[in-house]
Amino acid sequence: MRRRPVPVTQPGVFDAARTAFDWLVTGPHPVALDCRPIPGLPARLVPLDELGALLLDKDGPQPSRDAAWAALVTRSRTEGGTWTVACVGLALPWLLRVAAKLTALARGEVHDIHAAVLTGFLDALTTVALDRPRILVRLRWAAYRAGRAALREALHAAAPVGDSGDEELQGVLAAPAAGFRSCPPPPLSTHPELVLLGAVDAGVISAGEASLIGATRFGELSLAEAAQARGQTYEAAKKTRQRAESRLASHLAAETAPEADSRRHTPVAPSAFRLRTVTPPRAQDQRRPASPHTRTCRVGERGTRLSAPPRSPESAALPGLTQEVPSCD
Repeated sequence: MRRRPVPVTQPGVFDAARTAFDWLVTGPHPVALDCRPIPGLPARLVPLDELGALLLDKDGPQPSRDAAWAALVTRSRTEGGTWTVACVGLALPWLLRVAAKLTALARGEVHDIHAAVLTGFLDALTTVALDRPRILVRLRWAAYRAGRAALREALHAAAPVGDSGDEELQGVLAAPAAGFRSCPPPPLSTHPELVLLGAVDAGVISAGEASLIGATRFGELSLAEAAQARGQTYEAAKKTRQRAESRLASHLAAETAPEADSRRHTPVAPSAFRLRTVTPPRAQDQRRPASPHTRTCRVGERGTRLSAPPRSPESAALPGLTQEVPSCD
């Protein structure tokens, strides 16, 4: 069943972050970062909104982006306040994509997942290593993992009562008022993220392995970027993903095999006919052709005569209750 889009009716954490960032770049004296020590960026004070456009440029050199983010994170750690808001505002395009990917699977309100994504990013600001490349990738990775944990918790929570458009929920609400009743489990979703979450719950793969598969197979991160975010070499991350995917494939095959076997080996309903034991002499009789003129064969020149069903004494004779079939001569 396809889930309906969940409308966000109240301002959330990203709306507040956007508003706060806009205040930093509004007016005659916007907050700016000194980019003179950063090769590849203008050698001057660069307002944050202009800096954001430069950081979004995919053709810009990666060392320049890393140096700019290192400067931003350093000021956030030492000064807080304004520069923390600056970091969030500059990362919003990536954080919104992460949040949209996760909340597409959510049931009910999405604010908790948005808050978890932002919290994961803010926590990583205080711990991310600044001497390693692709700082923003590692910040996004932390935000994604935090949001994914919140999504997993939300999917395990009880469905809210009163959603008249949810067919699964209506099946439960239609239960008799007196007591409980059993019902079949909801159908397994084929969405990759939900499959990965189910595998984590089953203990097949770890949450980190699920995040690695989700981000590199269905997300926007390359395996090289994910390896750097995880502090691994490319080959180590590749082997980690291969081993996790191998276990996942075996788990999914085992999950679907019993269902397929049950369809192939569906038990046949007991027959109403009575089986009889055939002894060797009786088998010989079965193989010996019967004469059409014997009393046991009951086959005459007009064919086989089938007896009619028993009649009650009161009933009159009804025509057509005897049938003839072609002679076996």
